[in-house]
Amino acid sequence: MVQSFSTDGQAPARPVGADRFVVQPSGPLEGTVRAGGAKNSVLKLMAACLLAEGRHELANVPRIEDVEIMADMLRALGAGVSWAGEGRLVVDSPAAGDIVPAAPYELVDRMRASIVVLGPLLTRCGRASVSMPGGDDFGDRPIDFHLGGLGAMGARFDTVHGNVEGRVDPEIGGSRLVGSTVVLEYPSHTATDNILMAAVLAKGTTVIENAAREPEVCDLAAFLGAMGACIRGVGTSHVEVEGVDELAPARHTVVPDRVVAATYLAATGLAGGEVVVEDARVDHMDMLLRKLGAMGVTIEQRPEGLAAVADGRLQSVDVATLPYPGVATDYKPFLVTMLTVADGVGIVSENLFAGRFRYIDELRRMGADVRTEGHHAVVRGVPRLSGAPVKATDIRAGAALVLAGLVAEGETVVSEAWHVDRGYEDFAGRLASLGARVQRR
Repeated sequence: MVQSFSTDGQAPARPVGADRFVVQPSGPLEGTVRAGGAKNSVLKLMAACLLAEGRHELANVPRIEDVEIMADMLRALGAGVSWAGEGRLVVDSPAAGDIVPAAPYELVDRMRASIVVLGPLLTRCGRASVSMPGGDDFGDRPIDFHLGGLGAMGARFDTVHGNVEGRVDPEIGGSRLVGSTVVLEYPSHTATDNILMAAVLAKGTTVIENAAREPEVCDLAAFLGAMGACIRGVGTSHVEVEGVDELAPARHTVVPDRVVAATYLAATGLAGGEVVVEDARVDHMDMLLRKLGAMGVTIEQRPEGLAAVADGRLQSVDVATLPYPGVATDYKPFLVTMLTVADGVGIVSENLFAGRFRYIDELRRMGADVRTEGHHAVVRGVPRLSGAPVKATDIRAGAALVLAGLVAEGETVVSEAWHVDRGYEDFAGRLASLGARVQRR
């Protein structure tokens, strides 16, 4: 089903500096690249540091805009955040009484993932104030699943002046949340994260039914386990959490970013060549790799990493986005871009987010033959795209437009490139290291 959402996605503030990618058609790519730590994991790991007083250390952390926004969020809540070398982030979490349980509007509005501080604040402080979240502009997205799950655990909420004000109901659990059975209507990744973090310090046992199964959820559970949490069933749709009285700070290495890895694999499929993504996890990307194989990209595991080899025109396939382990909605912009130059017709169905076809108008500007109706897109491949000025509308769409420029005649200029900075570290530089003609200006 297509999920409808109630929060208008506001774009983050535009940073100062170069704000466009300039792309020239590129020949076959070759070389080795790293995906780095997963954006969709590290932001939740950072929020989880609020659950225990002391010094937490996270390794394999990407230097991306969203990490900086979350760092500012934690500082506003009273934590200390600093870099301790390449890819290493230290979070000094204060005592519960020293946490400021109010997430500022200007930070929440810039990044939707900020909502994951709600669970840690409620379970550690007994109260929280969080603005309605913003983030990428691909449709309305509510936080009903978060509020419903936390409400089942004894939290009570009011909306006041655009803020969600939450407080533990003293008549239910005193000063603590209480374990309960939470049945999610949809296996929401961030709702599962929020409820999981709230449950680790709640009284009694919490059961999450229809829980999200993404690798990033498993990564969060591993970090919480290192802190002393008792969690069973993670990676399945039935998760049980036995609440504990206290957690301790921990060290953790962030899981590799499967979406960034997919980006470089898609780039290879488009431009041709042979590229190794040395930290890609095959077990995290099984369905995507099957689709890439069906399109003509040879994927193989080597000692040095996951290799993609492509030679000749791609073949069209049909794609439907589904919750993990299905094809992730974040992969879709790359697959659609590949289909625009593939041989044949592919039908793409978006079953998760309403409005996530907004970048297709930009692909049409480049000569793509795409027709949309509701949550379906029919993509008829053309031999080659045409370079044009286009605009990024969100993180993955912006990256996909850069990839489109690799197989377009003439110059492609992708403006509002700051979207891409939110999820990619030195995207132009890493593509250029593989032989792509991409510059950031």
